[in-house]
Amino acid sequence: MEYGQFCPIAKASEVIGEKWTILIIRELMMGATRFNELQRGLSLISPTLLSKRLDSLTQQGLIVKKKIQGQKGYEYFPTRSCQELLPVIQSLGEWGMKWTLSNLTHKDYDVELLMLYLQRSIKPENLPGNITVIRFKFTDVKNFPNWWMMVEKGKVDLCTHDPGKDVDIYFTSSIQTLAEIWMGRGSYKKAVRDGSLTLVGDNNLADNVSNWMSNSVFADLPAASEI
Repeated sequence: MEYGQFCPIAKASEVIGEKWTILIIRELMMGATRFNELQRGLSLISPTLLSKRLDSLTQQGLIVKKKIQGQKGYEYFPTRSCQELLPVIQSLGEWGMKWTLSNLTHKDYDVELLMLYLQRSIKPENLPGNITVIRFKFTDVKNFPNWWMMVEKGKVDLCTHDPGKDVDIYFTSSIQTLAEIWMGRGSYKKAVRDGSLTLVGDNNLADNVSNWMSNSVFADLPAASEI
């Protein structure tokens, strides 16, 4: 895609303006390095298109592609030019929180993306003991309504099959309820009071969710309609 203009905005748009490119950069900034990790955060992108976009970003010098030692496949790492897009990504997210929340529809509430974000939001250092198991049940999901997180030795594993461990705390809600809490549009205590969220398990964990699972970095930003 070429605009035929010397304007730096036009030239930057030629590099990062294609569909999915900004979101691929978002995932790289959030720590994804492998192809399957990138796909988890971009569930609707085809493997072919993801490969094409990664090759393009490599050619443009935004990412480095490295062979995984002793394994098949590659890892992808942001270069300095890619890392310097972080304030751009943050500003775009802030603008989105302010001006686009009213455009959200039911199909935008992706359970896999939500669980990926919640996994990244866990603060293992604030959880007691060596192992903590968290179970999520979504009342509006037909396929894979149950998800488990197991936090052990600082590592957070996510799965859709019972790991066979005792569960410390159960979350039951719709995707939208939990997503809106994570985005700062509600709170755990309010959702429990109005019945849209059920928390069962260890009282210390249930009463202090925000201490061990953080919200979005944009959670404190009000929508334009609230200003």
